[in-house]
Amino acid sequence: MELRVLRYFLTAAREGSITKAADFLHVTQPTLSRQLKDLEQELGKKLFTRGSHSIFLTEEGILLRKRAEEILEMADKLEAEFRDMEDTISGDVYIGSGETEAMRQLARAAKEVQASYPNIRYHLYSGNEDDVTERLDKGLLDFCLLIQPANLSKYHSIEIPDTDVWGVVMRKDSPLASKETIAAADLINLPLIFSRQAMQQTLSKNEFVEWFGDDFEKLNVVTTYNLVYNAAIMVDEGIGYAVTLDKLVNTSEDSSLCFRPMEPKLESGLNIVWKKHQIFSAAAEVFLKEMQAKFS
Repeated sequence: MELRVLRYFLTAAREGSITKAADFLHVTQPTLSRQLKDLEQELGKKLFTRGSHSIFLTEEGILLRKRAEEILEMADKLEAEFRDMEDTISGDVYIGSGETEAMRQLARAAKEVQASYPNIRYHLYSGNEDDVTERLDKGLLDFCLLIQPANLSKYHSIEIPDTDVWGVVMRKDSPLASKETIAAADLINLPLIFSRQAMQQTLSKNEFVEWFGDDFEKLNVVTTYNLVYNAAIMVDEGIGYAVTLDKLVNTSEDSSLCFRPMEPKLESGLNIVWKKHQIFSAAAEVFLKEMQAKFS
């Protein structure tokens, strides 16, 4: 299976048309059709359903699209690493993280590195713990910033000297907005917008379920979210109250939203992690040394 053919396949899947894909790739339509049919024969699966003017991915085609994107991303990353093997250290550092103010700590480390190595570039990938660790395990990321509790057993890690504070984002005209802090009892029977990762963690009996105690079973979770930007819109539209971390949602004077911390205080620590036995690019190695010096 050639990388070139995988690029052809992804272009056809994106364009939804052999003709449009051929024009984009600057190849003839018969050449592209033959390459895609050869790919189907090689895999022994039908990848497209062909209509009169459009093509659509089959279930097997959808799976190949996901894998092909990962393969080509890894290939591009490898080529970049070899291009950057020169006397002047340059290259790319790939970092995954959930939404957290602690990213500022990594930004400060990157700024220190940038002063000595201005040709190093950084690529950020946002997602929950499952999203970013999957990409880390596949070699698509160099580092992940994880919010505790997290499974660190298969990684090397550095604890970040920072914590995230949990609380509730609500409209400023909400009855709860008059309170300085939010207790578990305040949230009973209210429509809640909850982080999917936090919900998954509560099932494993961590500090979240301990904070709510017996009241956890009484929570009315009407919406779950992956990243909080869209959750804040739901709050603004009156869907419910978002349980989230501080400093992630605009709660300035001009905003219609406000944040109230939980009482007793609920905080989460953070770790920067990387795979054991990881072989880093020169750029990633420089960034790791800076983080070790800054945080260890």
